[in-house]
Amino acid sequence: MTSNATPEILIYTSATCPYCVAAGNFLKSKGLEWREIRVDLDPAEREKMVALAKRTSVPQIFVGDTHVGGFDDMMAMHRAGKFEPLLEGAQ
Repeated sequence: MTSNATPEILIYTSATCPYCVAAGNFLKSKGLEWREIRVDLDPAEREKMVALAKRTSVPQIFVGDTHVGGFDDMMAMHRAGKFEPLLEGAQ
């Protein structure tokens, strides 16, 4: 059974993070929507992000259950042709 549903894009961000803005701009340029969680406003969410990503820096980007990483990781995946298939539900 195939699903046309795009996996949710989730980005952990903070207010003072230029890479968070760049990640949002890249996703916007592709016509994508995402859910943003501000870890600078919610320490519990920061703890959750660190537990999931094993990293303390922002942004931390997830597509569905897949941890993409930060902005540079996402752009590297994009350049390698691996980001778009992830958006289409490929694991």
